[in-house]
Amino acid sequence: MEKTIVIIDGNSLINRAYYAMRQPMITKDGIYTQGIFGFLNMLTKIEKDYEPGYLTVAFDLKAPTFRHQEYKDYKAGRKKMPPELAMQMPLLKDILQAMNIKILEMEGFEADDIIGTVAREAEEQGLEPLIITGDKDELQLATDKTKVIITKKGISQFETYDKQAMIDKYGFTPQQFIDFKGLMGDASDNIPGIPGVGEKTAQKLILEYGSVNNLLANTEKISSQKMREKIEDNAQLAVMSRRLATINTHVPLEINFDEFRMEEPDYDRLIELYTKLEFNSFLKKMDKSAVQKAATVPEINTEGIELQILRTPEELNELEFTTPIFLKVLGDRSHIEKPEVYGICILSTKKKLYYINCEEPKMLEETVSCLNREQPGFAGHDLKDDYYMLMRHGLTECNTFFDTAVGQYVLESGRSNYNLKTLAYEYFHESLEDEKDFFSGESQVDLFQDLTAEYARYGLRWCAVVMNLVPILEEKIKEENLEQVLYEVELPLIEVMAAMERDGVKADKKELTDLGEIITKQVEVVTQKIYDLAGEEFNINSPAQLGPILFEKLGLTAGKKTKRGYSTSAETLERIIDEHEIVPCILEYRTLTKLNSTYIEGLLPLIDREDRIHAHFNQTVTATGRISCTEPNLQNIPIRQAFGRQLRRAFVPTDAQHILIGADYSQIELRVLAHMADDPVLIEAFNNGEDIHRTTAANVLGVPQEKITLEERSRAKAVNFGVIYGMSAFGLSSELHITRKDADAYIKAYFEKHTAVKRFMDEQVRLCKEQGYVSTIMGRKRYINEISASNYMVRQVGERLAMNSPIQGSAADIIKLAMIRVYRQLKEQGLKSRLILQVHDELIIDTCRDEQETVQKLLVENMEKAIELKARLTVDLNQGDSWYDLK
Repeated sequence: MEKTIVIIDGNSLINRAYYAMRQPMITKDGIYTQGIFGFLNMLTKIEKDYEPGYLTVAFDLKAPTFRHQEYKDYKAGRKKMPPELAMQMPLLKDILQAMNIKILEMEGFEADDIIGTVAREAEEQGLEPLIITGDKDELQLATDKTKVIITKKGISQFETYDKQAMIDKYGFTPQQFIDFKGLMGDASDNIPGIPGVGEKTAQKLILEYGSVNNLLANTEKISSQKMREKIEDNAQLAVMSRRLATINTHVPLEINFDEFRMEEPDYDRLIELYTKLEFNSFLKKMDKSAVQKAATVPEINTEGIELQILRTPEELNELEFTTPIFLKVLGDRSHIEKPEVYGICILSTKKKLYYINCEEPKMLEETVSCLNREQPGFAGHDLKDDYYMLMRHGLTECNTFFDTAVGQYVLESGRSNYNLKTLAYEYFHESLEDEKDFFSGESQVDLFQDLTAEYARYGLRWCAVVMNLVPILEEKIKEENLEQVLYEVELPLIEVMAAMERDGVKADKKELTDLGEIITKQVEVVTQKIYDLAGEEFNINSPAQLGPILFEKLGLTAGKKTKRGYSTSAETLERIIDEHEIVPCILEYRTLTKLNSTYIEGLLPLIDREDRIHAHFNQTVTATGRISCTEPNLQNIPIRQAFGRQLRRAFVPTDAQHILIGADYSQIELRVLAHMADDPVLIEAFNNGEDIHRTTAANVLGVPQEKITLEERSRAKAVNFGVIYGMSAFGLSSELHITRKDADAYIKAYFEKHTAVKRFMDEQVRLCKEQGYVSTIMGRKRYINEISASNYMVRQVGERLAMNSPIQGSAADIIKLAMIRVYRQLKEQGLKSRLILQVHDELIIDTCRDEQETVQKLLVENMEKAIELKARLTVDLNQGDSWYDLK
């Protein structure tokens, strides 16, 4: 709207944004960013909702204002801006300047005064001011033309006031709001007001007398003697408070409204700042048509690349296989049966892009055959998905040269995403459309155009970005000494994971269906029991109905009550589980309904015609390096519950000629700890095959192992694993139900016997504070920004991560190395058996019975020799006719 001018209270909004974010946002360089991030989200919403023709942001300066000169205690006692927020202020101003948004600030005056002055002059110029703030003081600036918009509920909602809205809510005008503040004061600004006059009394007095001056002139009319004396005794205080609360709308500013006009940002500078602050989401949202290339970054130039579309098998003879070739498969991998492949892009280092149209007869199978024969080295982005789609159509040879998603993951394991679109912005300031958006129709593809040509051009741009990105990431990997973890662990793992997805896991539909029926009947039984115990029927899934039943009708101990009602979270219910029989029933109901919806109803649609489920394994999700699993998450089946364990019966071998063989690392994280800490006691115990928890108990308590009780062993076990995660005395006392004093004594005794472990843990914290990251055995780095936080709780989290990440990350490295070795051995020996699952520290192979002995030996040898530790690795081997039988 051309005449709309938005005037933003900068300090108010960034403060509101900073405190609205529950979790701190910290870059790898230790820069806190959540205040800026929230501010920019609000700015985006403001620009979208109001489409202003003009916009400016006003800020306070540290210098004293005229209010401080009049009243030395003005704003005294106000909480000092935390350093984590203070560091964000200059960065926010840099961003606003890059956006070509005018910043206003002046010594001696507050942002409120500047805002009031701009709003007044804007009205005089025929503009329509919108003031955006979280400070209700500015409600006095509302007029028939000027609207004051107050941010509500963090940063997500706004409440708008003009003159009439003020009268509707308070019963008096915006000008009278100043008198209102003069009477009641303002604790946040330390404006005293009249002692004992609160909001309701102040409102009543203004409605009756209209102003502070009129009230003071008519105190004899006040019926309450006490109130009358209070006002008469503090008359000057009321007058001063009104003066302090009054916004000065005549600040001597030189205002040129042309400077406030909305303009195109300086995209080069903005991209530089967003990249520095790791604002990938904002980079992705930038207008691709307006983004200008920065002179300081490499340029993606596709002009020199020759594009050739291949439509017949004979034309495949023209393919040139260089080292590497840059691969992109365009298609839809979501099909339960076989993924649909539209086309394959192959870019050679000679700058020639071949687009193979796989919608033509025989082109897909002939291309796959050609790739199997030539066995080129592949470079790409998220190659696992490309491999998976081609493997489902017969690809067997996958030599990985480089993967830009995995390369960036190794450099920064804590990122939220590794989309090529984001990386293109970051590294080249180039726009690249997401593949999902391209195929969803948002790409402006004309259905009457030749889609093959559109696909080819998209693939060309994708491959060109990858080709230019590879050498940059290679150099960064080298500079950071991350070659070992990338080239020995992560890149070889891509083929392994793709093959696991291709082969999938056999699922027994009948077993799942039968279990679903049993669970459904059990849900009905538990539901009726809950109704009986409650004395009425209600929606068990509704916290709004469950809360009153538990905490009002049955009188159980309630947790904190919010605006939405009582909390009925699992944590809340666990605390009161012994108070009433209904509580464990509700927890059981939730477990059963989740099992049924997630693992029965959720799994059945994912089974293909060959009765196999092809789960997705994710390599770039966890900061520690662990593999995750989705669609479905087979790593997260709740096996501690009986029905959860029963679910594993549904996962079976391929047929009667096969059997499942699983091998699980024994206490791998404790062995890694023993190795990295070089603790002689732990190393000796592991290498002698001792019960490590019994040994620990004996060492700590100073008694022979044979005299250690089960309770003492259990305590030692809790400490052994607790040490890995930096468990405190408070945490141990909660877990073992002992006093904090006893827990603290036990931990101290443990470290006295395991001084090497204590030294190692302290050293990880020290190193992390010094260099910002910790490393695994294979050199994987995890940056831990929380380690330098001024907030104690956040810093404690950082210290625990610093202790745990080298251990958990090293365990992840080891299982990945084992997967690579096992996969290669199965392939090299030409075995029919297939590695089908990795679940935390366990590998499962769908094994031909006539290869059983070979597979067992192969599995144990390759897992135990994946890496050499001082505390040798051992695995527990199991076999069975279902996954359930492996434990």
